[in-house]
Amino acid sequence: MPAAPPTDWEAFPQYWATLLATQATQAPAAPWPLPQQVHILPQVVSTNETLWQYLAQGHPVGTTVIAQHQTAGRGQWGRHWASATGGLYLSWSCAPHLPAEGAAQLTLCSAWGIATALRQWAIPVAIKWPNDLVLQGRKLGGILTETRLRGDIIHQAVVGVGINWANPVPPVGINLQTFWAELAAGATAIFTEANAPGWEKRPATLAHLAAIVLYGMVTGYAYWQHEGIAKLLPAYESLLSQHYRTVEVNGQSLTIVGLTPEGALRVQGTTATGRKAKTEQIFRPGQIRLGYDVNEF
Repeated sequence: MPAAPPTDWEAFPQYWATLLATQATQAPAAPWPLPQQVHILPQVVSTNETLWQYLAQGHPVGTTVIAQHQTAGRGQWGRHWASATGGLYLSWSCAPHLPAEGAAQLTLCSAWGIATALRQWAIPVAIKWPNDLVLQGRKLGGILTETRLRGDIIHQAVVGVGINWANPVPPVGINLQTFWAELAAGATAIFTEANAPGWEKRPATLAHLAAIVLYGMVTGYAYWQHEGIAKLLPAYESLLSQHYRTVEVNGQSLTIVGLTPEGALRVQGTTATGRKAKTEQIFRPGQIRLGYDVNEF
């Protein structure tokens, strides 16, 4: 596998400015919660934790933290892990003023925004419910959303994302350097989308990837704020890797048909004659988990 190109973090502001200048015409209308500050740090315990500390110190909403290494990155289900150098670890803050029961919408718009941005740079990312980004059926990254309430309203939120660039990954994972090496060797296929912006391009450095991912988070949030969950859900479901797949849960054959506005998974069963049942079942995050093997929970 070829060596990863230099990170060139000094170029991040230029990457970001170029994205805004060349792609802003494709983005949704205001509100645009543009990052007010971007802090690039060599090592933190977790980017989410560090960003909460910045906010507590009075830094403005929109502040972003990027780390080259995490010693105890946070994940779903309370997991912690060391995040090796070579990956992208980024957290961004916002103030959605959203009822607490709608918290999952922040993850939905972030996942959709990031996946959409990466696909514009020839990285055919899909979304695996509830919070993973997948590439060629393997985990490319994950998203963790944390919120602070004022009464029953979310007045602050931090959305963290990790993307595998050149860092070591487990067997179910993939990093972008491996993906491109497999692509060059003809061992994997890539999608074709008519008129896909940037089809002939790919991120030049880890700092360039960071700018693209942050752009995706911001535009995904803006799309959701401007268009609402009713339009975001179909857009999200169009990138859902398990959409309309049949899976086995407790011996029952179920088909994934979409999500609720609260981020729960909607599934339908089949009757004894093989027809699709009319009734749906709803699974919230944590009630079941989708595996990376075909038809595995």
